[in-house]
Amino acid sequence: MIKAGRFSLSLDTPLVMGIVNITPDSFFDGGKFLSHEAAICHGLRLIDEGADILDIGGESTRPGAATTSLQEELDRVMPVIQALTSGDTPLSIDTQKPAVMAEAIRAGVSMVNDVNALRAAGAAEVCAASGAAVCLMHMQGEPGTMQANPSYMDVVAEVRTFLLARVEKCIEAGITRDRIVVDPGFGFGKSPEHNFALLKQLEQFTKLGLPVLAGLSRKSMFGALLGRDTADRLVPSVVAAVIAAQHGASILRVHDVRETCDALRLWNATTERFRFGLQ
Repeated sequence: MIKAGRFSLSLDTPLVMGIVNITPDSFFDGGKFLSHEAAICHGLRLIDEGADILDIGGESTRPGAATTSLQEELDRVMPVIQALTSGDTPLSIDTQKPAVMAEAIRAGVSMVNDVNALRAAGAAEVCAASGAAVCLMHMQGEPGTMQANPSYMDVVAEVRTFLLARVEKCIEAGITRDRIVVDPGFGFGKSPEHNFALLKQLEQFTKLGLPVLAGLSRKSMFGALLGRDTADRLVPSVVAAVIAAQHGASILRVHDVRETCDALRLWNATTERFRFGLQ
């Protein structure tokens, strides 16, 4: 169970987090939902397709991305949050900025998803003072340069050590364990080899005793392996989501909600997690 604002989210089966990027330059859907109306409609469509959580972001963190000003990020995300927050689907804010976290939480957001793992000054304190859940992600470097030359002696051990340290810091700041999710950060300062090693050994992160989020959707690791452009990575993204679920992921952050939900239903139907209710 994850406590997230006014929601208590069951982890009996993996949750699907639908991505709502209100940016001009995200690697897959940049510019598609830049208008508030388009972003709101997209969010509602993802809910209809089965999203358990919506992750709303106003700053691209793709490799090589430039930073976005505080006001511009707020201008992008706040009208969308305000339009969607009264529904029955919890909202997550994808941001590194404590000021954006604070405004989004005040508007009703239930989770903070931070690629910087709440390392910015004041970020942990903002979240601790609320009832929001947090997702702590590992990133080597920063988005502008993180893919220049990622290097590890042991990527799984180093990412796990980092996340454990951040969890401890957040608990010290007053964030309870039942509000914390960890994310190994696929594609954030990692080569394709690093990414596949993390996926193969995802159980090492579940051993932290916390829910694990896996964000593999449309990532460049599939282009490197299969030679597919972002527009042609639906199948590997869905397959990877199921593999992540099989290895213990509790939340799957995806662009393609309907297809991922269908795949998870098929997987669940072959496991003891699921019963058809037939006599």
